[in-house]
Amino acid sequence: MRVILAQPRGFCAGVIRAIDIVERALEKYGPPVYVRHEIVHNRHVVDALRAKGARFVEALSEVPTGAIAIFSAHGVARCVEDEATQRGLRVLDATCPLVAKVHAQGQRYVSQGRVVILIGHAGHPEVEGTLGRIAGPSRLVQTERDVDALDLPAGTPVAYVTQTTLSVDDTRGVIAAIGRRFNDVVGPDTADICYATQNRQSAVRDLARVADVILVVGASNSSNSNRLREIGEEAGVPSYLIADGSELRPAWIGGAEAVGVTAGASAPEALVDDVIDALGRLAPIEVEALPGIEENVEFRLPADLLSPRARAANAD
Repeated sequence: MRVILAQPRGFCAGVIRAIDIVERALEKYGPPVYVRHEIVHNRHVVDALRAKGARFVEALSEVPTGAIAIFSAHGVARCVEDEATQRGLRVLDATCPLVAKVHAQGQRYVSQGRVVILIGHAGHPEVEGTLGRIAGPSRLVQTERDVDALDLPAGTPVAYVTQTTLSVDDTRGVIAAIGRRFNDVVGPDTADICYATQNRQSAVRDLARVADVILVVGASNSSNSNRLREIGEEAGVPSYLIADGSELRPAWIGGAEAVGVTAGASAPEALVDDVIDALGRLAPIEVEALPGIEENVEFRLPADLLSPRARAANAD
């Protein structure tokens, strides 16, 4: 059986940065450090950091006064940041820089007198954080129907921003609906869409051309991992979201000559290896990787976690 790996797959630069922040904080300050919400949406990553001394909480009220508090990669609302200041917490912000860029874009549009329309999934922590950073009128939409139902006159100046785990392809229809609904619309360039989301979705489409079955390694609460599975299904290939090798079902693979494997942006490569090992226990396998984009993006860590030499290099 051929096992074909998508390229790229797995960790993106924002996830790597967020995990590094927690690990370096544990090294510098010692345990415990407190992380608001899961640092990234992956149980294996969270459990590994918990074993090192990280404590995950949903509310800052669970963090002792004066303790180290880390905001997750998804970002937080302004009121959460203000609460941390009021309580004297020492904050390290692991918000993905691309999420922070969306926050800044939204606020800039508000300062121009526009209503901001956020395209995203209701209830997702990134969406809640983004809405909580925009100090002005904003609306959340998920579908083209939501756009049509907005309680705004057609002449209202509007601007749109998007949840970073949605790709250009995911948002194209909703953006077009906004353009039809309103006369004065602006939005970010497509180059501002999260590179990792778009790259992983494009890689799954390539995988669907050669695989009989697709396995997406990722957590059930990971938005980008769920979307990868949906894209495989939309391409006509049976696709399954799988946390690790223990969740592999032999019935999924029966009769398959080529099994495609990819991973969401918050899934470590060790879990991909675990799934490959599980496949190897079902049948002899040959592993190959598709050609694809080689990502070399890196994001800077907070200055507090850098050595004096690294801080000086960052300043330069």
